[in-house]
Amino acid sequence: MTGSRMRCWCHPRHWLSVWVITLAVLCLWANPSAAVEVKTGILRVDYPVLAPVSRFDRKPDDLGFSGAQLGNEDNLTTGSFLGHKFEMATIATPPEQAVEAAQKLVSEGVRFLVILANAEDTVRITDAVGPEVLAFNALAPDNALRQSKCRTNLFHVAPSRAMLADALAQFLVWKRWNRWLLIEGSNPDDRKLGNAYRRAATKFGARIVEQRTYEDTGGSRRSDSGHVLVQRQMPVFTQDATDHDVLIAADESDVFALYLPFHAWTPRPVAGSGGLRPVSFHGSHEAWGATQFQRRFEKLSGRFLQPADYNAWLALRVIGEAVTRTNSDDPQVLKDYMLGDDFELAAFKGQKVTFRNWNGQMRQPVLLTDSKITVGVSPQEGFLHHRSPLDSLGLDEPESDCDAFK
Repeated sequence: MTGSRMRCWCHPRHWLSVWVITLAVLCLWANPSAAVEVKTGILRVDYPVLAPVSRFDRKPDDLGFSGAQLGNEDNLTTGSFLGHKFEMATIATPPEQAVEAAQKLVSEGVRFLVILANAEDTVRITDAVGPEVLAFNALAPDNALRQSKCRTNLFHVAPSRAMLADALAQFLVWKRWNRWLLIEGSNPDDRKLGNAYRRAATKFGARIVEQRTYEDTGGSRRSDSGHVLVQRQMPVFTQDATDHDVLIAADESDVFALYLPFHAWTPRPVAGSGGLRPVSFHGSHEAWGATQFQRRFEKLSGRFLQPADYNAWLALRVIGEAVTRTNSDDPQVLKDYMLGDDFELAAFKGQKVTFRNWNGQMRQPVLLTDSKITVGVSPQEGFLHHRSPLDSLGLDEPESDCDAFK
């Protein structure tokens, strides 16, 4: 057997294949015109916010930027064999200077822009740089960005609220925890998230048995008095609730959800913005080769990875993969490839990710974490779809009113 394999490997046809591949690579290096140079901009808009409830949730100064840097390094590793060069520039800016900062990046040669901003500023920035620039939403979860406010040059690597809510809903329905007590905050983003959970309950056959609103009265959440006040409110606030299997918190404002576990009147699991949370990625995730990925990120940044870092890394890798496969830096060529059937990318989630060609949303698994381990990954087993189980998460094609991609 061994001798046979040796004779097969030494066959002239195999050596010819090796020489052909080597010659192709040498030709790329020897031909400067074949080289592709790609410059990507990472634009993060920083908003004034209160300190988080937990100091473990403090946003690092390099949030998103370190993830993008790791993605760019991965692109450089592959590109070095093909004559492709990848460069990135980063800017952190307040909202009032966001458009100016984006235009500055474009004037410096950026034609691929990763945006870490809220929905309103993501649209403003995308419109300001024009359709010649391919933009990637790496933060904003708003469903409207994938619907009426979609843009023909805006792709979404960040999961939508609908995807996150559906991912959690599938797990709860799989567990047969079908009776939900929904508590949502009083701020606009909290209500949007609450609507996503209401939609998910209807979609998967769960029942919201009662809904309550927690009013955000402001104040210093990190002070001893603020902490004790909210914590003491939870038992009384959740008292006399309709019988339920699980408590769902819709609290994007980070006001009350972390205080619900162990403080609710009725002993029930908590999910949503506290307890079991749906996320694009988490620093504790280690399956499917993620351990090595996490270690590389920690060596680079000196901290644990956050979802914004993963989204930025993913956006850079999308660009790098498309450039590698098309041998082009033309945004339109890359866009057509990304929306086509041939595009796919490994993303440490157990299956390859692709884009929905009706709204530019990346279809991808969603992790469910308790902040220590990965409890589950959606889509859950048994939730099927005629195209892909991943399309059971979020807005499906018949629901789409995104005219930009039609």
